[in-house]
Amino acid sequence: MVILLASSLHARGVYQTDKDFLDEVFDNAPPKSKKIMLVGKLRKSVEKILEHPYGSLRIRYWKKDGRTAWILQEIGKVEPITFGVEIKDNQIQDIKVLEFREIRGWEVRYPAFRKQFEGASLDGMKLNREVDGISGATLSVWAMTSIAELSLFLDQYVKNK
Repeated sequence: MVILLASSLHARGVYQTDKDFLDEVFDNAPPKSKKIMLVGKLRKSVEKILEHPYGSLRIRYWKKDGRTAWILQEIGKVEPITFGVEIKDNQIQDIKVLEFREIRGWEVRYPAFRKQFEGASLDGMKLNREVDGISGATLSVWAMTSIAELSLFLDQYVKNK
């Protein structure tokens, strides 16, 4: 019992700060953030991707040299998970768990799992590939998949704006 409790408490925490993620994406020289206002059709599209209302009126992103970075949250089972997503040429370059607050599902942070998102793009409003799940981490997998789709959609939106 103590071992299970210790491992679940160990899973919670900040794996990478927002600043460190942005420094990594933009070679220690991140640009100033920009904002998207979620109104009208855009809000409806975001809610369709997430399958629930989005909790904020604005989404921040960073863009430089054909690369965008997104720091977004999605609920796992009960608590929000903070993800960092890097996109270039309409494809995911990397997706990371920056902060994990749940007691289960933290395995989505491992590079072996995240690797299947690399190079993914959108087909309509869904990823162009299937994502293999992790037993016991289904809701975290769904959260990461939704954030991947949302980031790609928003990236297309800002490029077409």
